[in-house]
Parts: sequence; structure tokens; C-alpha cells
Amino acid sequence: MVFDIVIIGMGPAGATFARLLPQSFKTAVIDRKSLHDEEGTFRKPCGGLLSPDAQKILAKFNLTLPKEILVTPQIFAVKTIDIKSKITTYYQRFYLNMDRHKFDMWLASLIDKEVKIFEKTVCKNIIRDKDLFKITIISGGKEEIIYSKYIVGADGSNSMTRKLFFKKKIRQYVAIQQWFKEKHPVPFYSSIFDETITDCYAWSDSKDGYFILGAALSAKNCRKKFEQLKEKLKDLGYKLSEPVLTECCLVSRPASPFQFAVADKGVFLIGEAAGFISPSSLEGISYAMNSAFQLYKVFTANTKHPEKAYRRRTLKIRFTLILKLIKSIFMYCPPLRRIIIKSGIFSIEMNKNRD
Repeated sequence: MVFDIVIIGMGPAGATFARLLPQSFKTAVIDRKSLHDEEGTFRKPCGGLLSPDAQKILAKFNLTLPKEILVTPQIFAVKTIDIKSKITTYYQRFYLNMDRHKFDMWLASLIDKEVKIFEKTVCKNIIRDKDLFKITIISGGKEEIIYSKYIVGADGSNSMTRKLFFKKKIRQYVAIQQWFKEKHPVPFYSSIFDETITDCYAWSDSKDGYFILGAALSAKNCRKKFEQLKEKLKDLGYKLSEPVLTECCLVSRPASPFQFAVADKGVFLIGEAAGFISPSSLEGISYAMNSAFQLYKVFTANTKHPEKAYRRRTLKIRFTLILKLIKSIFMYCPPLRRIIIKSGIFSIEMNKNRD
């Protein structure tokens, strides 16, 4: 079976690119998820907040979000906590609180029926075979070989495509997330900083009767550090009982512009596989959909040098992320962060009767 383009991964990046490509391309998508088996399918661990930048891209695509994707409550302030200095500040934010799995399934449902979807399928290997790529996949316990002219890696932080074809390593964390029954009288979002736990950050979110706590941690002793975080937050009034669900995955966090990997000899990376994720907030959905759009423009332009064209079209994305790298210097340098939080710049004054 020979395709023009094979996409590895069907998250926001892969699903968006597959949806945009015209039928003139013979396209296939390979993904671990199932579009039909809700119980047995892979689910991406995620806080499930849709940023204004991601909302803007959906607006550009003229897409309206189905109400069943949204969850309650919708909250308009984030509680920012610096544990060591015991400083708490609130900032207004315009996220949409959503069910991340339903969001992914919705994006996948928009893909044209002409696109071949290999669901509940694992990509085992990809090698160059003359003018094509030979792709070994495993589905239902059976091994199969397919071929493609181009490969698009949309396979996230632990991207096999990136590992096989690019020599650029990228900084990674283990994201651990637990779900608890909601016991707080007033639901809230929070961003939590504690340099003794992680040089990144932790987060919480209230969602449909559950309270979610997550953190991006260095791999060494990550579970121990997560439990230490929970104990500290209990002392601050967080109501954490026995978790009903524990999730974990790798998350990328670029440390320099040299960690972006874009395109080379017929292989293209989009979304987090390319390193397109905010180093300050770990927001990646907007960059996933935007990079997918830029690659779609390259392929539909029928250029002779698509790799060069894609590198050029992602310059703005990379520049934006470089600015985020600069921002993260202030956010993750404890003395600078505390000066900014204490200054009250851009913060909002909360009614002290509701916390």
C-alpha cells in the first residue's frame, strides 16, 4: 500500500493536518487511539484548558466548538502560588475548560473519509527505501508494511519520527496528573511554583466534579517529588483525598532555539514533535494546529523544495517560542518571579470572602 503522505499521530497537530489536506493527496494517519472504542482507547493526560491562542486558530478555521466538549466550571482567574515565599496572587485568564479527550476525538472526526486511518495502531519502524519510506506498523497484533513519499511526525514529546531522523535532543519532563473528587467549596485553577520540587511548575484545575493536580517533573524521583508536592499543598488548604485516577506522560520543554526540529529529506515534524510547545506554560495545542496549517500551505503550494518552504513558514512560530524562552527566564528564576508577583503587575484583587 503506497501513500503520498503518512502522518504519525492524530492529536491536534496530526488531525488538523489530515483534515486540511485535499483529496488529491493519498493520505494515511497512524494512531494508538480508537475512534470507536471509548473504553479501550488511549487518552492524552492533559489539564484540558484551551488557550486564547488556540481559540483564535479555531476561529481562523471557522470551526465552532461543540458544547459537549466543554465542562464545568468555567473559571476566569488563575491562582498563582509561590510555595517557598508563601505568596499568592490572582491573574485574569480566558481559558476554556474542556474535556481534552473529547476535543481530540472531535478534531479526528473532522478528517475526510478519504483519508485512511489506522486506529489502535503502533508505528514500529520507518526506514528510507529508495524514493519512498517503508513503514512497519502493528495493528491487532499483526505486522503490516506500508509505503509513503513523505512522513509527517505528529507523535508528540516521545516522537519516534524525531528520534529516527533528527539528531536534536530536547529537554523533557515527566508530567504526572491525578484526579480527586472535588471537595473545595469554590472551584479554582492554580499555577504552583516550588523550586525544591521542580524547575518547571505544577497546576490544578476543577472539572465536572473532579479536582485535577498535575506537575512537570524531572524523571529522577518524580513520583516522590509529586507526593512531596501534595503534602505541601495540603498544608495550604488543598483538599486531596485518595486519587481516583493517576496519569503520566512525557512533555517537552525547549531550552533553546537549537532544540527545534522542523524538516529534512522528506520528513516533517509538527506540533510538540518539532519542539513547538511553550517553555513557559507548556501550552501546545495552538502551536500544534498552527504548524499543521503551515505545512498544509507548503504541500498545497506544490513547491519543489517543501522542506525549505516549511522552515521558512515556521519562522514566526519559532520566533514566538524564543520570546517565550525569554519570558520563562523571569518566571522560573525564583528571585525575579517573587519580585514580579509582589509587584502586583497585571494581577487582580479578589473578594477575600471567596478563596
